[in-house]
Formats: sequence, structure tokens, C-alpha cells
Amino acid sequence: MESPVAQKLEAILNLQNIDSRLDAIFKVRGALPEEVQDLEDEIVGYETRLNKFNTDIEAKEAEIKKNKDAIKESEKLIKKYQEQQMNVRNNREYDAITKELELQDLEIQVSKKKIAEAQVRIEEKQQDIADLKEILDDRQNDLDQKKGELDTIVAESESDEKKLKAERDKAAKKVEDRLIKSYDKIRNNAKNGLAVVLVKRGACGGCFNIVPPQRQAEIRERKKIIVCEHCGRILAGVEDEIVEEPTPKRKRSKA
Repeated sequence: MESPVAQKLEAILNLQNIDSRLDAIFKVRGALPEEVQDLEDEIVGYETRLNKFNTDIEAKEAEIKKNKDAIKESEKLIKKYQEQQMNVRNNREYDAITKELELQDLEIQVSKKKIAEAQVRIEEKQQDIADLKEILDDRQNDLDQKKGELDTIVAESESDEKKLKAERDKAAKKVEDRLIKSYDKIRNNAKNGLAVVLVKRGACGGCFNIVPPQRQAEIRERKKIIVCEHCGRILAGVEDEIVEEPTPKRKRSKA
């Protein structure tokens, strides 16, 4: 009957094997998932800028309307003051009305200047929008292409991935929480995703550093969980070398 430690090692090694098979599936997808995500984020950024440009245009259009209304109001006042000017009784009243007329005329000039400036800003923003839409279309085409490639690859391995994930969930339940936390930590730090390895040809199967014979003997006993002193990976067992017997040479027959 296997010891509790041996059972733990079998369980964690099984989990590693499943994860390695999943890694192989994800490796086929390469950088496509990250590229798709980057393009999606980039497009969101462009759309945010596009919305801001449209908001700026709306603000400038509201400013133009406000100044046009101000011009109409000034024109009404000018007409009113001109009528009053025809009926003044003294020079003081005439001068006061004249100043009001000048003031309203100045208000009209200022409003017209603001309208012209706002129209220039709107034209600039409209050009920015046109340029941005062109970039956005290009990025969207890139995204559609990358997504299509990714969807094709995912579809080819979807069934296997789903099956392996179900196996992984089942396998993970057989590993105690403390051990699986250590496993996840080691795996996240390992470039090749290997947290549990075997000793092969006298070396760690993860970092390939030599494991001393005495250490190998302890690993074979499976009485405690042993990690590689170089890389920290869990050493789940020692793979026995298969020694091939030399093929006997055929004796040449004498003629």
C-alpha cells in the first residue's frame, strides 16, 4: 500500500501532467490571445478619444448658438436704442444712447470672433475624427483577422481543452490546499510551467542540474516531499534508465 506522501506525489504529478497538456494547447495559440486583447484595449482607447472629440464639438456648437443668440439680442437692443435716439431731448441722453449702441456693436464683434474661433476648432476636431476613424478602421480590421485566426485555433482544440479542464478540476481536488498553493507558486515562476518533475539521467527534469545519488535514493523512498535544491521544483520520482543490450555481431562465415 502506498504511503500518504507517495499518494500526494502521484496526485501532484498527475496534476502537472494535465497542466502540461493544457500548456501545449495554449502554446499552439501563441501570442494571439494577448495580441487580440491588446487590439481590443487599443480600440477602446480610440473610441474614448472619438467620444471626447464629439463631446468637444457639441460644446463648441453650443457655444456658437449662445453667441448667435447674444448677437440677436444685441441687434434688438441696437434697434431699440436707435429708435430712442430719434426722440432724445438733450445731448446727455444722446451721448448715453450712443455709448450703448457702441457697446452693443462691440458685443456683436466679440460674439462673431468667438463664433469664428469655435468654427475653426470644430473643423480641427472633425479632421481629428476623420484621421482617428481611419486608424480605428485599420485596427478593427486587424482585430477581426486576429480574432478569426484565434477562433479557428480555439475551435480545433476546444473539445480537448474542455475535457482537460474537467480532468484538472477533478485532479486538483485530490491535492491538499497547502501543497497546491506551493505548486501554483512554483509553476507561476517557472518559464516552462513545470512545478513537478522527475529525475532523469541523474538530473532534475526542470533545471537539469545533477541530483546526488543519495538524494535520488531519498526521492525513490517517497517518504517525504523533496524539492530540487537549485530550482525549487518538486521531485516526484526517479526515472529508471533503460539500458539497451548491445546487438551481438554476426560472425562472418569462412568462404
